[in-house]
Amino acid sequence: MVHAFIMVKTAAGKSERLLAEIGDLESITDAHIVAGNYDIIAEVDTPEVYDVLQTVSSDLQALDGVTDTKTYIAMG
Repeated sequence: MVHAFIMVKTAAGKSERLLAEIGDLESITDAHIVAGNYDIIAEVDTPEVYDVLQTVSSDLQALDGVTDTKTYIAMG
């Protein structure tokens, strides 16, 4: 199992709506609005690293209002 953290920047005023949409994605296990350089941090659990890429590039970045993402794979 691969565990990753995805930092998400959103367009102004879109964080709350996007939090709900991100939370509905199949591989997302948890998501929170945060203060700092990014607006949302999402956690994902997938069988393979490729599935993390698929979740970020095909599912999450396709959501209206997502302006940038940064993904961190947990090492332990």
